[in-house]
Amino acid sequence: MNTHGVPSERAAPLGLLIKSYREDFHLAERLIASINRYNVDNLPVWIVVPDIDLELFMQFDGKSMRVLPESVLGTYLVNKDIAGIRPGYINQEIIKISFWELGLADNYLPIDSDAIMVRKFGFKDLMWDDEYPYTVLVEDKELLIDPEYYAEYWQGRELSLKQIQHEVGLDDKQLLTCHGHQVLNSKVLQSLKAEFMQPRGMTYSDLLEISPYEFSWYNFWLQINRTIPIYVREPFIKVAHTPTQHLELALKGVTQDDLARGYLGVVINSNFAKSWSNARLQESRSQTLARYLSWKILFSTLAQKSRNSIKYWLKLRN
Repeated sequence: MNTHGVPSERAAPLGLLIKSYREDFHLAERLIASINRYNVDNLPVWIVVPDIDLELFMQFDGKSMRVLPESVLGTYLVNKDIAGIRPGYINQEIIKISFWELGLADNYLPIDSDAIMVRKFGFKDLMWDDEYPYTVLVEDKELLIDPEYYAEYWQGRELSLKQIQHEVGLDDKQLLTCHGHQVLNSKVLQSLKAEFMQPRGMTYSDLLEISPYEFSWYNFWLQINRTIPIYVREPFIKVAHTPTQHLELALKGVTQDDLARGYLGVVINSNFAKSWSNARLQESRSQTLARYLSWKILFSTLAQKSRNSIKYWLKLRN
């Protein structure tokens, strides 16, 4: 047994972590089905759920997939809002950055429940070599120019990320980080706790009180501390953060096969992508557009298209 009451075993070089709960069961079920289909190296998978949901999720427990109650890390969990965010959301962040303490994996990739994997993947897709993972570091400029994302999220997120930089002593005008789906290395997280948190008497919830971006605490600490070598890679998972970004994919006619050329998986936010109820992209372009385009926009577009066609026809006659 380790200090958290989990049976001791040799740590896996790499694994996957899913944090879920009862209300996301249908999403977790979809994700797990896609992992079972495409996990060619049989990377171990850990599913951490609230204790009251353990029985529901135990149907997934097996040889390469284990279901754990979140009480194994209960020492760190909270029952109050942190940084104005409800406990359930904060606790899933805490689980992600404290999971290394269970000693189950040297490296692990947390995957959101509303993701699906879209192609075969294995050890070499996530790791530079046998010891060190790739590090996802991007500036997210495509989100900076997105009016919808900028107005609702960017400005507050930017201030929070700069606060993390300040706290860890990283003097960098760039905000090189990621939104999620970063392979987390246990040595980096152990260093963050031993060299930053403990000297200041801080807990994981204290970190998130300062700034509720767990992956940026990891990435910025790694950049200043250099606990392990940094081998930069672009995101493993394609994320549509807003309805506009989902619409953009539809306008381009992007399919699962198209996504698989560049990514291991995809997240289409389940709050607006109702069509993503299975593990394949089966909704047609017209169906997606119909859900987003109002009659006013549709008629205006058709009218403009008709005017353009008439102008072109008259030009040909003259």
